[in-house]
Amino acid sequence: MQRFVWTNLDAPRRIAALARPTAISDAGLVEDVRSILEDVRENGDEALSRLTRKFDGREPDTLEVPFSALEAAWKALPASDQSVIERARRNIKRFHKAQIPAPIEVETEPGVVCRRESRAIETAGLYVPGGTAPLISTLLMLAVPAKVAGVQNRIIVTPPGRDGSVNPVILAAAYRCKVSRLFVVGGAQAIGALAYGTETIPKCDKIFGPGNAWVAAAKSLVAQEAGGPAIDMPAGPSEAMVLADEAADPAFVASDLLSQAEHDTVAQVVCVAATEEVANRIEAEVEAQLSTLPRESIARESLTHGRMIVAEDRPDVIDIVNRYAPEHLIVQLRDPDTYVGAIRNAGSIFLGPWTPESVGDYASGTNHTLPTYGAARAYSGVTLESFIKYISIQKLTKSGLKRLGPVVERLAEMEGLEAHKRAVSLRLEALQ
Repeated sequence: MQRFVWTNLDAPRRIAALARPTAISDAGLVEDVRSILEDVRENGDEALSRLTRKFDGREPDTLEVPFSALEAAWKALPASDQSVIERARRNIKRFHKAQIPAPIEVETEPGVVCRRESRAIETAGLYVPGGTAPLISTLLMLAVPAKVAGVQNRIIVTPPGRDGSVNPVILAAAYRCKVSRLFVVGGAQAIGALAYGTETIPKCDKIFGPGNAWVAAAKSLVAQEAGGPAIDMPAGPSEAMVLADEAADPAFVASDLLSQAEHDTVAQVVCVAATEEVANRIEAEVEAQLSTLPRESIARESLTHGRMIVAEDRPDVIDIVNRYAPEHLIVQLRDPDTYVGAIRNAGSIFLGPWTPESVGDYASGTNHTLPTYGAARAYSGVTLESFIKYISIQKLTKSGLKRLGPVVERLAEMEGLEAHKRAVSLRLEALQ
């Protein structure tokens, strides 16, 4: 991890200290993704088969996994594993069910009633990463709130393993979450299939889910197209920031940093330590834990993008957080709750020594599909409302139109839109 002392940095060096890995914005990668998307748009299922062989090494026996295979995977799962999936599913459902919005009705003035009602989107494409790790947690985080929201068609896409099949735990979780359909395809080509539809995969109204730089680029590109799908948020490689002072346990801090570093070679972790001594203890613990990780090589490469920033003053710490806008923010400081109100930019916050980031990843109930790469400045993580759109409704009585009509007529005149004015004037004349 590169080390910086915040008070020693001028403005340009502070920007550099908080810079992300460049892979997600690489121009060559974006052009490659653009080419893949065009191939899928033009060639459908044939392109998916060809691209899966190219990027994943082996084409699956069938593009769509039948429901019977999902059911069989669930039934074959040990009861203890079924229990932990069910526990996580129940907590996620409980937290998201509490987010169901109530209708709004307001009489803005006498005789003018405005309402807002929610409707679930019809077809949601849910991307579940599975290349280097079968992320059943992501399936739960997407499929559960989609079901609670009332999304009719919940379409899962997930990449095949090296043998061309999907990890059975993903199939089992898909069965328990009652997904509509599941397809074996990953990467940018999967996003293209969800965006455009193919002979087999239905076109989706909105695409959800995290992924690598290729997936993130594909989501951004299809969302920019006229008539293209909406996306949940920009969500690329994972990242975490940990705030630590003398009261923090270095082993806890190191474990939180490594839990994100092991995700991806371009994941980024940042630690803001109160003193050089705190930083030294944490770095020593990171190295000690790193050597025992099964995914050591991935985490070690990820740490080359890591940052250790020494900052003692509270205003500086808060400034660093809000500048970086981390996907995950772990606060291992004295009185961590006192920092929350000042934090404007973060995907999800984890307070105190007994709240590892992993609980939010899996089972506390909050959603782990969160904005990365600084998008937390403007985006929320996935919520129930991510699967919902709103329709506004208005109804005027005769007296309501008499009251409000002249206002609308004059505003239309000011804009030079005569037909707008006449739509009101004709009705007012009819009421005389």
